[in-house]
Amino acid sequence: MAKVVVVGAGAMGCLFAARLALGGQQVTVVDVSAQRLDLIGREGICLHDDAGEHVAKVGAALAADMAGPVDLVILMTKGMHSAAAIRSVAHLNDGRCLALTLQNGLGNVEVMAEVFGQDRILWGVTDFPADLEGPNAVASHGQGHIWLGGVNAAAHGHAEAVAAWLNAGDLNAAADANVQSAVWEKVAFNAALNALSTITGLPVGGLDRPEGRRIATGVIDETIATAAALGITMDRERLMAKTDFALANHRTHKPSMLQDRLAGRPTEIESINGAIERFAAQQGVDVPTTRLLADLVRMVEP
Repeated sequence: MAKVVVVGAGAMGCLFAARLALGGQQVTVVDVSAQRLDLIGREGICLHDDAGEHVAKVGAALAADMAGPVDLVILMTKGMHSAAAIRSVAHLNDGRCLALTLQNGLGNVEVMAEVFGQDRILWGVTDFPADLEGPNAVASHGQGHIWLGGVNAAAHGHAEAVAAWLNAGDLNAAADANVQSAVWEKVAFNAALNALSTITGLPVGGLDRPEGRRIATGVIDETIATAAALGITMDRERLMAKTDFALANHRTHKPSMLQDRLAGRPTEIESINGAIERFAAQQGVDVPTTRLLADLVRMVEP
């Protein structure tokens, strides 16, 4: 049994905390809302999935009240909160604890490394769906996957163990030595569709027109060029197929970035389009479409 701390009680944080606890791990949820933590601590997390309803008993604590030792810290906040969130649990780093991020965007690993050091940090991507249905209730329907790996060779040596902990909770995880490419492909996909949806106010299906496809393709190609300048290979054919599938099959989906804008919250634009823009500038790659979308989202930020 692993002792796991999930930082962030949003939809993904609650989903992973519930699945891990139901899989036999000792899980504590850390968040900034004492009221939500009290409810989660008393009632657990209610998970609705294709198999029915499950109640997962988990611990709940403010970061300052969390004590080690801990086997794994999973960072599940949005990108703009990563630095503050990981610093809040810095006291859990005892030189043995591992840290994992499956967050959207780029830049999360760098802020985690300031606290945990690169040799114990894993990162990756997931396509599990998750929607909050209340302060301690989450829904996840359909199957998802996790691909994870270490940020360097030393960290990657822990990938199989972490995948096993996740798989005990039916999280369908696999260690991937080429996880950097998977991360960049997800960033490209999100940069192409999320920002465009946020600016237009349209769900994903509303982007399925020549203008939307032209803009999305431009962002994808600019991201591929940026990654190539960094020595990272991306599969353009796979990425375009994923984009086509989303446009055809996720037509009513509102990306979280659009949901944040509609709710008057800050978005993750700096972790997605903004991050591509910064890496591109460092490498001398021009990314005009990506930069324009980032600027337009910035103009409507609260």
